[in-house]
Amino acid sequence: MKKYIPQFFLALGVLILAVACSEEPVDENVFGTLTGKVVTKGDNAPLANVKISSTPVSTTVFTDAEGNFEINSIQVGEYSIQAELTEFQTAFEAASILQGKSVNIVFELDSVEVNNVAPLSPMLLFPQDGAENIGSEAEFVWSSSKNDDDEINYILELRNGSTNEITTYNDLQDTTLVIDNLAIGNNYFWQISASDGVNIPVQSELGGFVTNGGAANRFLYVRNISGNNVIFSGSDPIGETDEELDQNEIQLTSSSLNSYRPSKNNTVNKIAFLRSVGGETHIFTMNADGTELNQVTSNVPVAGFRQDELEFTWYDDGAKFYFPNFNKLYSINQDGSGIEMVYSVASTSLISEIAVNPVNDLVVIKTNDVNGYNARITVVNVTTDTEQEVVITGQQGGLGGIDFSADGGKVLYTRDMSGVQNTGYRQLDSRIFEYDLATNAATEVDTDKDAGTNDLDAKYSPDDGSIIFVNTSNDGLSERRIYRTKDDTDFNKKEALFTNAFMPNWE
Repeated sequence: MKKYIPQFFLALGVLILAVACSEEPVDENVFGTLTGKVVTKGDNAPLANVKISSTPVSTTVFTDAEGNFEINSIQVGEYSIQAELTEFQTAFEAASILQGKSVNIVFELDSVEVNNVAPLSPMLLFPQDGAENIGSEAEFVWSSSKNDDDEINYILELRNGSTNEITTYNDLQDTTLVIDNLAIGNNYFWQISASDGVNIPVQSELGGFVTNGGAANRFLYVRNISGNNVIFSGSDPIGETDEELDQNEIQLTSSSLNSYRPSKNNTVNKIAFLRSVGGETHIFTMNADGTELNQVTSNVPVAGFRQDELEFTWYDDGAKFYFPNFNKLYSINQDGSGIEMVYSVASTSLISEIAVNPVNDLVVIKTNDVNGYNARITVVNVTTDTEQEVVITGQQGGLGGIDFSADGGKVLYTRDMSGVQNTGYRQLDSRIFEYDLATNAATEVDTDKDAGTNDLDAKYSPDDGSIIFVNTSNDGLSERRIYRTKDDTDFNKKEALFTNAFMPNWE
């Protein structure tokens, strides 16, 4: 047994030595060298200032003017080498670093534009090329140019064919744009450019269209757009359905401004209206196509009870205006000169509405208290400062919508027959009446009004043959529509003209 003991210990020693040798770590101080060059793919042009880094991490260097780089004393092992430069695609190359050896690699970098897809050419959808009777406000629509994940920016160029003025709308993200205040009766040309910020911008074909003429539009009215009152013109309906109303509609004032109470004078061919200016309300004039805007009043604003209830009037064949300022009636020339106070009422009353006729110097005015009630409609002579006749007084409820017939013999007005008076000036049963100055009698105008609705803003037609007015639910929230009365022999007593509209004027 003893003879085997020395052999056992010898074998055990050899085994321990073998194990110890197998666990000996690699020397961390063994290095090699990495060199290389970075060029553009295709034409092999050297690239300077390319950032060279590695995984695992070693020294980071940048290429020189010739595109060369070198990392000395890089530890032996397997590496992924990365080359980065703005406007080029990042590239990777593998490198095996050997002890005492120099390893060389070459990078060929692609431009980021190489694999980027250019946008599609946009297509013009609306207004279509050759379209006619486009309104003064139009929604321009085109197709998307998106062809990859790049964000597309659009530019719309719009040229007025009459003036050659070009308007550019930049940095558009959407494929629609609403443009208002297009000139009436003009040719326009438009084109869309699309850019992804990488490739050369692409363009649509050139489109052209013609805006409405508007010369034959005899109706003016107001719509509320995004909180602002906006003035439109329009013409007679072609039928009775909603699609046959709102004919030849043209927007005359900007949707970004509060403009209302349009009134045209055919003698001077101008439209006057009220507009909010800061905290005040002033009279403006413009041409029938919405051009040549002019502010008439300045130092004395139009003011009184509820701005939307105030009215003014042309007189003296369009040379002058009457307008209210609290309890005073002012006259002013169309060009803004010659302002003077011509009539006043008690300080506890406010002048809200005014109407004149072309045959005499009489003026119809409506007055009320600060809540809109205790209203009176009277005929006055501002020259002699006298009250000629009282049309209506001493009635509960609201009065309004006054007009003077062309022959000076009748006064039109509306009256809330419910007699309700409330802080919101809500009317429940407003009807139209005609007062005959010769007989001193008032007659209700039958409009076949539905229960629960109001007839408001009544005005004579140019020939006094019919009446234009607004009908709406008395809830104060529903749609307002403009109607005109029809011959009493007709089954229907009124004809719809415009939807979602109010403050009509017919010249």
